[in-house]
Amino acid sequence: MNFNQIQRTDKWIDVWKAFLTIQPRKEIFEQNPVDHVSSHFDINGEWSPMRNFFFERLSAAEFHWFFVQGVDCMFNEFYVPAVSSLLNGIEASLRITVSQIQTPQNEFIELTPYKVLSNNLISDAKALGVPVEALAFPKENDFLNKLQTQKPNVISVEVVRHRNNICHGNILEFVNTELGRGNSFFTPVSLRNLCFDLLNICGLWAEKLGEFRRINKISHYDSK
Repeated sequence: MNFNQIQRTDKWIDVWKAFLTIQPRKEIFEQNPVDHVSSHFDINGEWSPMRNFFFERLSAAEFHWFFVQGVDCMFNEFYVPAVSSLLNGIEASLRITVSQIQTPQNEFIELTPYKVLSNNLISDAKALGVPVEALAFPKENDFLNKLQTQKPNVISVEVVRHRNNICHGNILEFVNTELGRGNSFFTPVSLRNLCFDLLNICGLWAEKLGEFRRINKISHYDSK
C-alpha cells in the first residue's frame, strides 16, 4: 500500500503508525549529508544562480542555509516557510557576525539568548560597521530614524516587525478581508509579495555582509 492510500482518520497515531510502517520516501530520509546536499543541487538546479549567490557570498553554513532553503521554498511556492527561513537567515547572520566581532578571542560555540533581532541589535551592528542599511525595505526611507526610537515609543524597522510577527505565528495582517466580514481568508500566497521583497533584501544583505566579513577577516565559525 502507498502511504497516500491509507484510510482517512481523525487519530494522529494512525497516521504516524502508517508512516513508520510504510516508510514513504525512506531513501530520502536516510541519505547521508553529502548525498542530501548533492541531490538538492540537482533537484533545485533551475534556480542555482540564486542558491550559489548565497553560498558564495556568505560561505558560512551556520547561516547561509537559511537563505538557500528559503529560495528553494519560494520556487516551490512554499511561501510560509520561505518567509520564515529568510527572516531567520537575516537574524542568524546578524547575531553571529556581531558575536564574532565582539568576542573574537573566544571559540564560537553558542549565542547569547538576550541578543535577538531587534532595533537594538541592528543599531549595535551599525556601530560596529556592519552595513545594516541593506536591511531596509523598499520605501522604508525612515529606517535609520526608526533605529533611534526608544521605549516606550519604539518603532520597529520592518524587518524586525515582520520577524516578530511571522516567526511567532502572527500572520493576521496578511488575512484577506476584501470579501467582507465572515468571508476573510488566508492562503500562503498572501505572503508572496513579502517573500519577493525579502528575497531582494536578503540578496543585497548577502552581498554587503559577505564583503564586510571578508574585508574584516571574519570567517566560518569552525575556522580554528
